[in-house]
Amino acid sequence: MDKMRLLNKFEKYLTERGYSVETPSGLPSTTYDYAKMRIPKICEREGILVEQLAHNISHYVKKYDDGGSESKFGNKSHRAFINALKRFEEFVNLLKKENHNGYNPN
Repeated sequence: MDKMRLLNKFEKYLTERGYSVETPSGLPSTTYDYAKMRIPKICEREGILVEQLAHNISHYVKKYDDGGSESKFGNKSHRAFINALKRFEEFVNLLKKENHNGYNPN
């Protein structure tokens, strides 16, 4: 699965779970922020592709959560980065469950 398709599916997953698409003033909200800003920024910081992040998501959640080596960054913007990673982990785990044979990003 290519990067944009994976991130678009993640954005749809968030919407289906009740996360905001727009702010009251009509600006992009949580779904866009997590899928199009926070997850790509983590990939950029780590020098990895989103597919690599998906394969090793538990590692990155631990790294950016409290007590991890990147927890200071994970806590930025009211914990938006770590929260985005945790929602992405839930999404990836759902994909794995649906595929039964494990997640395959290709």
